[in-house]
Amino acid sequence: MNKKIFSLFLLSAISISACGGRETLTATVTPQETPIATLVPATEPPTVTNTPAPTLPPENTPTLAPTATLAPPENAEDCKNSGKFISDVTIPDNSEINTGTTFTKTWRVQNTGTCIWWKGYSVAHYSEGSFGAPEKSPLPRTNPGENADVSVDLVAPSTPGFYQGYFVLQNPAGLPMELEGDSRLWLIFNAVDSGTPEVDMTPNSDATPVINTTPTNSFASCSYSLDGTRRDEVFASINAYRVEEGLTPYAMNQDLSDAAQAHAQDMACNNFFVHTGSDGSTPQTRATVAGYTGKVTENVYGSYPPLTPEEVKEWWRLDQVDPVHNENLISTQYTEIGVGYAFFNNFGYYVVVFGKGE
Repeated sequence: MNKKIFSLFLLSAISISACGGRETLTATVTPQETPIATLVPATEPPTVTNTPAPTLPPENTPTLAPTATLAPPENAEDCKNSGKFISDVTIPDNSEINTGTTFTKTWRVQNTGTCIWWKGYSVAHYSEGSFGAPEKSPLPRTNPGENADVSVDLVAPSTPGFYQGYFVLQNPAGLPMELEGDSRLWLIFNAVDSGTPEVDMTPNSDATPVINTTPTNSFASCSYSLDGTRRDEVFASINAYRVEEGLTPYAMNQDLSDAAQAHAQDMACNNFFVHTGSDGSTPQTRATVAGYTGKVTENVYGSYPPLTPEEVKEWWRLDQVDPVHNENLISTQYTEIGVGYAFFNNFGYYVVVFGKGE
């Protein structure tokens, strides 16, 4: 029976195979998808950020205090402007300055008034040489009682010789202020050409000048010239002016004339134009030495070239900076005068001393 069953099974298998024709059964292999490694982009490095350093607390830096601003002074309407010359800070009288050079002249002046010198106060040229001075140079702020150094920038002339110039202190209205009975600050100097010998005229020299190659700042003595005619004409011109004003003419006094002549000679030989002599004398002490016992006052003037007697009288009469000059000419307190005149180095020097006898 087992044989029959096996035979039957085999026959069935053959039949089944015949039904399938020539088709070859091919086993289909389903491919396994091999996973492709996917490159995961690396994480970008973080951008480097400069982390600000921690702010340190500021050091104790000193705070600059604002500059104090001086408030403009409020001068009283009736305050007085006046000053007093103290000293020459630069370029004392008769200093030598090379021709053509720039220099600064400085005076030290005290504020003797009651006004505060402030903006608007200035020093300005008044007469004689200006030497390139600016129209005005401001004064520093100066309270009453204080000193101020007043300066102007100047240029020496290109031609050698002695020169002078007058300057005044002005208030904001442009009016000169009084300086001890005068109103002028002066400058007197000798412009020299370096290497050029200086001519020194001695008292006993003849017409031929003596050449002195040793520099000197002033003349201890000089061969000045006298001119009696000019002295007489000054006397006559002053009295003519007094008559016009309805006043009594002055009398001539010899002691006063001696005092005036001595000062004229001193000014000529030392080239200055002020009331204080080179020896420190004053109009009063000079009159006393000459033998005069009364009170005196004085007018002086010097210039290059010399003014005529009439011109110098007119200069005193019209002087608005120092009206005392004209007051002396027409005074009713003084009764007599003395006149002096000296000429040297092309300069003429006039002195009139007014006296009130006792």
